[in-house]
Amino acid sequence: MPSGCVDDEFWMRKALSLARKGVGRVSPNPAVGAVLVLRGKEIGSGWHRVAGGPHAEVEAISDAMRRGKNTRGSTLYVTLEPCSTHGRTPPCTKAILDAGIKRVVVAATDPNPKHAGRGLDLLRAHGIRVEQGICSDRAESLNEAFTHWIVHRTPLVTLKAAMTLDGKIATAAGESKWITGPEAGREAMKLRWQSDAIIAGINTVLADDPSLTCRSSRSGDKIRKRIRRIVLDSKARTPLNARVVSDEHRVDTIIVVGRGASTRRIARLEKRVSVWRAPMRGDRISLKWLLNRLGKLDITHLLVEGGGEVNGAFVDQGLAHRVAFFYAPLVLGGRESKPGVAGAGATQLAGLKNLTDVEWRKVGADLMLTARIG
Repeated sequence: MPSGCVDDEFWMRKALSLARKGVGRVSPNPAVGAVLVLRGKEIGSGWHRVAGGPHAEVEAISDAMRRGKNTRGSTLYVTLEPCSTHGRTPPCTKAILDAGIKRVVVAATDPNPKHAGRGLDLLRAHGIRVEQGICSDRAESLNEAFTHWIVHRTPLVTLKAAMTLDGKIATAAGESKWITGPEAGREAMKLRWQSDAIIAGINTVLADDPSLTCRSSRSGDKIRKRIRRIVLDSKARTPLNARVVSDEHRVDTIIVVGRGASTRRIARLEKRVSVWRAPMRGDRISLKWLLNRLGKLDITHLLVEGGGEVNGAFVDQGLAHRVAFFYAPLVLGGRESKPGVAGAGATQLAGLKNLTDVEWRKVGADLMLTARIG
């Protein structure tokens, strides 16, 4: 871009690239980036780095001050509407006014119905020129989970599965590991990084003994993210030597049992991990009850790695919002092999689940499908 040229989309794209650095790190807050520009040149930039820490606008203003730049008369590009209320940090609108910023360009408005537009109205009332909607689709997509949680107070649910081309995740005997390649594994770890909790079914725990932990997939980043690990185990069958119960991260494990589960088994598990007694929906744990309780723990994004039956239960009950399916160039076949999505399913073609916003990507030798359900 030529020096001194003001290009709203150019600077908003940079703010979005900064915002992405906060994905997986700032929940339950949104990921936000900001850039300060004066006479076509950047004078400061920043992003929201950690929940409870300074917001992106304050980071950008502070960066400009560290550079010795005068912020008066500048334009602020920010990916989400500045907050106007006092939470764990002071309102960003006050910092903007104090910095003498004259123009604010916003990608997306606050998704909270109680606050939407208030920050922008306040800035306009103080004579600041406000424009909105630049790169709004990208900004809204970046914080899809936060928006869902702030509106519904339940987490966004993504189903993840690795399967053969004919939709199988395991043989009839339950053998399931390493269907897809290492590149797909790295993409799956990114999904965990973007989530607040992972859920699996007891059959997955018994068959694979997964760790369900999360480490950063970014180059040179050795950070291990704390993530809630949830096991659907209506009869409290989780072995005491299972990784999710016995490893150093067991403080983050929640075993969800039915109210008719053995009190002896529950007592043994409670010595190691948290145990929730859930109401039942027929012979299954009530997933709606579970999502409501997880939302109260500020869990904004739930990744389901639970196997075909758990995936099917979320789909059948209309509680899944997105899919991330990995397909290996393999065909398993077999009437008794395990499908990626089981459950009751549709009894007529009219009941098929429609996928929208479909994206296909080649990942190593495999294919990755991401889409919205419905």
